[in-house]
Amino acid sequence: MVFDCQQCGECCSHLGLVHSITEDRGNYTFVVFNRYTNESNVVVVDPDKQALYDDRAIFDKLPEACPFFRHQPGSEKAFCTVHLTRPDICRDYGCWRMLILSRTGRRAGRIMFSRYLCSEDPFVTRIFTECIDPVHEPDDNRWDDLVIRVLTERGYTVRK
Repeated sequence: MVFDCQQCGECCSHLGLVHSITEDRGNYTFVVFNRYTNESNVVVVDPDKQALYDDRAIFDKLPEACPFFRHQPGSEKAFCTVHLTRPDICRDYGCWRMLILSRTGRRAGRIMFSRYLCSEDPFVTRIFTECIDPVHEPDDNRWDDLVIRVLTERGYTVRK
């Protein structure tokens, strides 16, 4: 199953609590310390994102954001300015397995990890509890198909 990043930025909006710059080596090269893993990584700001990196306005709105997280001015898209050299923890992250959208296209929930529903939509939660949780389907592809069918029959859109 391929993860398709929507560039919403939720994953990075609090990563400043995890990642901190411990050394500026110049030329947009930094040593980053990960408080969870106690690992340090050398990262380099992507050449096409140096001007974006220089704009620090994001921290007025999101003071806990990753030191390399930025929004493109005039856009809702979020960017990792060190995407090409980002740490492994960032490379391995996928915020959802399936994205559930309402009739209006707004996020109604996410299936995360193996089969965990994360939703504040009471209707999605009820559908999941009543129609999906009771099914004991060991095959992931068939389970995914069931989730998609059940939710689309009720007016939701599901992205894998």
